[in-house]
Amino acid sequence: MPIRLAQATRRLARAAATATLFGAALAGAFALPAPAQQSQRPGQGQGQGQGQGTPRPTEVGVMVLQEAVVPVSTTLPGRAVSPNATVIRPRVGGAITEILFTPGTRVEPGTPLFRIDPVQHEAALASARAALERARAALPVAETAFDRARTLAATAAASRSALDNAEAEALKARADVAKAEADLRLAEAQLSWTTITAPVGGVIGVPLAAVGDVVTANQAAALADLVQIDPIYVDVTEPTVARLRLEASIAAGEITPRAPDLRLTLETGAPYDHAGTLVSPGPTVSTTTATRVLRFSVPNPDARILPGMFLRGDLSLGETRTVLVPQRATERAPDGSLTAFLVEDGVARKRVLVEAGTHDNAWIIRAGASAGDVVVIDGLARLRDGAPVTTVPVAIDASGVVRDLPPDADQPAQAQPEAARKVN
Repeated sequence: MPIRLAQATRRLARAAATATLFGAALAGAFALPAPAQQSQRPGQGQGQGQGQGTPRPTEVGVMVLQEAVVPVSTTLPGRAVSPNATVIRPRVGGAITEILFTPGTRVEPGTPLFRIDPVQHEAALASARAALERARAALPVAETAFDRARTLAATAAASRSALDNAEAEALKARADVAKAEADLRLAEAQLSWTTITAPVGGVIGVPLAAVGDVVTANQAAALADLVQIDPIYVDVTEPTVARLRLEASIAAGEITPRAPDLRLTLETGAPYDHAGTLVSPGPTVSTTTATRVLRFSVPNPDARILPGMFLRGDLSLGETRTVLVPQRATERAPDGSLTAFLVEDGVARKRVLVEAGTHDNAWIIRAGASAGDVVVIDGLARLRDGAPVTTVPVAIDASGVVRDLPPDADQPAQAQPEAARKVN
């Protein structure tokens, strides 16, 4: 009995000690630190000054706006038109003996295309030459008779009627010679027309007649189609309201006009190498579309443009001095207005811009920003109006890449190749 009591006493003592240690651990775990020693959670107070409650400045990439001279242009739809779409027809009759061209090839003016049997025209030429010789032989006889009648009439040995008849015969002989000469020239021309040549340079189509077909002069049916394509005409359609606005801007001195220059884009989206020159300014306006057609002549040495093709034309009309703001620095407000952040005294200020078109990847600005203003290009994701900022000079190239610049460097038109970062 005493042994058992001692063992129970020891077990109770160990249990009490364990409970004491467990309670101390719980008390330490749930104890609150003193106010003076309270620590801040990670991320709490981020963006706050030390005890001030002011936002921490946001780092942004900026660019100083500069005034530039940019062309004033408009994009218009266009359609290619051949200057000469010629229908080849025979000028003399006969049977076709040869076809002298390959369909679809380019021919120069004067290139032989068809040959007509010349036999009857050679005979007509020989007959015309004989008639001319006969008329020339009769002329001296008639003139001699007239001279004799005139001499006799002066001595009253011949009547007045005889003199008149002799004069008439001389005049008729001269007329016969002139007619025979004209008939000879026509016969020579008709013989030459038995070889049908290209009146203009261009691309010849498929023959619409075969060897052995008998044709007649000036028949309605064509022998082939010949289309001139170099140079080629491009007709672009311009709204009259755009023309009136341009003229108003020129009158106000906002735009300096210059000769229209047309740059084309093909249906594939590829730019065309050659520029067009104005041929006709379009003197009339369509009563249904309120547009006018401007015709331009465009070199087409490689035949990349064919009649009937649709094109897009960038028509340059003048130039203007303006401020350019990169498009990636702007955004559209819910009301449709264009806005951008300008840095003023270390603070980002949202400004409403008035644009007048685009140039490359920038807006042409009429109001809201001026040369010397500092515009935010990079770091716009969480930027708010009135937020303090620290600036880093950057530049943006034509492909939309923003590049850091040294703090003391001037901003070039093209950024340096190193330290590139893609626009988000």
